[in-house]
Amino acid sequence: MCVDEAYRHCEQIMRSQARNFSFGLRLLPAPKRRALSAVYALARRIDDIADGEGPAGRRLARLSAIGAMLDGTAPARHDLVLVALFEAARRYPIPLAAFADLVDGCAADVRGSTYATFDDLAGYCRCVAGSIGRLSLGVFGAEDMEAATPLADALGVALQITNILRDLREDRMAKRVYLPAHDLERFGCTLDVDAYGRFSDPPERLAGLVRFEADRARDWFATGMRLLPMLDARSAACTATMAGIYQCLLDRIAADPGRALASRMSLTTREKSMVAVRALARARRGS
Repeated sequence: MCVDEAYRHCEQIMRSQARNFSFGLRLLPAPKRRALSAVYALARRIDDIADGEGPAGRRLARLSAIGAMLDGTAPARHDLVLVALFEAARRYPIPLAAFADLVDGCAADVRGSTYATFDDLAGYCRCVAGSIGRLSLGVFGAEDMEAATPLADALGVALQITNILRDLREDRMAKRVYLPAHDLERFGCTLDVDAYGRFSDPPERLAGLVRFEADRARDWFATGMRLLPMLDARSAACTATMAGIYQCLLDRIAADPGRALASRMSLTTREKSMVAVRALARARRGS
């Protein structure tokens, strides 16, 4: 099987299904862009299995099969995504074991896990998003990987909290609740919805809850962004673009929680492009 074909397949998945991340990846040199496309393509597959239809047991079995292919106990030579990923791992020190955390987090989704405290939720976020930060760092590289790894993890947590706030209504319609039970109780919210996805909680309570969680995400962003000076200029620009898009989205959610709870917020293509341009300009200035 042609490795170039495998990489092209992964890049097509990235372009079609990862609009936010693809803006950042455009700033990378081709070898790193291909490697991260392979990382994303497998992460997308794992996420799609968790979110798919069918019995929970069948989806959990498919997630376990991913682990078997990664550790070499199941054949993978005819799988375009894994062909590209294993080639990328030969070029870069990608910590493939981090995919096990992603599988664990997605298995929790399949089981319908809920979270009592924010520490519980942060653990989930480290699995499903911090793992992507650690995998990406393997491609980016850093002079001090030991210091950089927890910062990449923190950035992933920040992005995942933003995702949770953006998808609050959609997840609730799917009978998923990610926000900690302790926080719901603190703000007097249940997150119950009617058949049309309208929340029954008083709007002012919901707004307070959303802004509280947004402030938490900002703290994680502040920690995670300390990673940028540890990266080369183009990797820093890529990371700043991805983070910047989500920071803009988070600010928009916090500014108008009612709108965020009524529909899924997003940035326009032009707005995302502007974030990328600013990130690249900063990287060229070395700041």
